[in-house]
Amino acid sequence: MKQKLFSKDFTLVVVGQIISLFGNAAIRFALPLYLLNLTGSSALYGTVTACAFIPSILLSPVGGIVADRVNKRNIMVILDFFTAIVILMFSLLMNEANLVLAVTVTMMLLYGIAGAYQPSVQSSIPALVGQEHFMAANSVINTVSSFSSLAGPVLGGILYSAYGLKPVLRVCMVCFILSAVMEIFIHIPFQRQEPGGSIWRMVKTDFAESIRFIRKEKPVIGKTLLVICGINLFLSAMIIVALPYLITEVLDLGTAQANRLYGFAEGALAAGGLFGGIGAGVFADKLAVCNAGRLVIYCAASVFPMGASLAFSSSGMINYVVITVCCFSVMVFSTIFTVQMMSFLQTETPQNLIGKVIAVIFTVAMCAQPLGNALYGVLFEICRGMEYVVVLFSGAASLILAVSTRNVFKNKCFK
Repeated sequence: MKQKLFSKDFTLVVVGQIISLFGNAAIRFALPLYLLNLTGSSALYGTVTACAFIPSILLSPVGGIVADRVNKRNIMVILDFFTAIVILMFSLLMNEANLVLAVTVTMMLLYGIAGAYQPSVQSSIPALVGQEHFMAANSVINTVSSFSSLAGPVLGGILYSAYGLKPVLRVCMVCFILSAVMEIFIHIPFQRQEPGGSIWRMVKTDFAESIRFIRKEKPVIGKTLLVICGINLFLSAMIIVALPYLITEVLDLGTAQANRLYGFAEGALAAGGLFGGIGAGVFADKLAVCNAGRLVIYCAASVFPMGASLAFSSSGMINYVVITVCCFSVMVFSTIFTVQMMSFLQTETPQNLIGKVIAVIFTVAMCAQPLGNALYGVLFEICRGMEYVVVLFSGAASLILAVSTRNVFKNKCFK
């Protein structure tokens, strides 16, 4: 008898994710904006958001290791309640403590919790749905994440601009409490593993085991990781750096209009993720992993019109429209690719290792992102006035990556 996709437990996970991720997106949008409005310092804003990213990288492998040794439902419940407590503490101390320190610590905690939380969600999928539903289930989770990334900042921004920060804090705190209460009723099959000594010994042993599995038993997963790192380094980082830089500094649209249009472009990115997640679910049966390289080709092809428009058009608005449409397209195809890769990893990895392996993938892939951001920041500075060169370089590097991707999965053609 086949296991259906939307069982009671998977449905509760999805609804809990909607509520939790919405609260996360709203609070992570409003807190840095609050700091920027009060200080007016973009350098401080950038420093705080950069510091906030570090705990996510550090705690992701820990979250994966814990996800394989502790009931995943308990991890979700505890971390959602803990997030609500973090927001409550900030709301009580925001007028008493040093603002910069309070926002920095709160942001670091929020990102760290998210880094420890996501491996539990991703690794719970194989325990809740049958293998034939892995693609669809990952599509649902990615769609929920993209929708929350779209709706959280928009609704949080409306609430913040109309009433200030405190109502946003209250709404987000309620979101995490509701999510935690709902997750209490989830049943995720769990087989307790024997403890291997102290916590640090277990972390070291489990991390080494996951690395050995990737390198020795399933080298295709290691090659998959390199592909994901390449996409983050050469493609995702370019989009992240280029979007605000080109729209607000290069296209000569006027400060007020540029800021507003940049917000719309960010919305287009989130909408692309939403469409990509839905597309991955609709076409799940037609997506063969051996054809994954095609998706990277489509991403690369979407970049070249950006470069061509910047090279040959002097109209800021035409360039803006082309950039926004191209970024939307990149996000659609990259999201489908991400869903496909996550389903492939879950299929290839045993249940007792799935959390650790996913955490390693997340950690290494996230490390490539800041490196790419720094690379493109320097390249855009060097190529000032010829920004199209940097964009075309990203497209060319992504095409080379697409060829490598096709070689990695050429013997893995299953549906």
